[in-house]
Amino acid sequence: MKKRSILLLIVSSLALVACGKGEQINGHNTNTAYRSIKMIKNRLPTDNRIEYEVSFWTIRDSIKDDAEFLNTVDGKNPQQIVELGKQIYDKRKAEGFKDYEQFTTWEAMIAKFGKERIDQDRVHGKKDAPDPRQGSVMYKLKSM
Repeated sequence: MKKRSILLLIVSSLALVACGKGEQINGHNTNTAYRSIKMIKNRLPTDNRIEYEVSFWTIRDSIKDDAEFLNTVDGKNPQQIVELGKQIYDKRKAEGFKDYEQFTTWEAMIAKFGKERIDQDRVHGKKDAPDPRQGSVMYKLKSM
């Protein structure tokens, strides 16, 4: 009986420790990092997913070296990823990064990507939406 109690205590402790890392990126290698990014994103409220995803890819785009990238994101939670993404955006914007010229602020960029995602979902969500190529003269010319 005493051994079962001790075993139960150990198993419970391990479960709590494992659950505590669920909101952190595992930067052991690129596969585990991408897997944990995806799992964390799916657990976030819908309103926070776009900002988190954009932040992650902003970080990835700015750090090309895999080892440096993994070291940067390892152990980070969603809020830390978003903060780092904003910092990189601000730095690049100040340096005149061409892709950011169209946005006045971080929030404007996130709003644009959020609107694009909503539009994509709206189009992909309609099963009976007509094929946009249907009836197009260019489509008929290419298929002949």
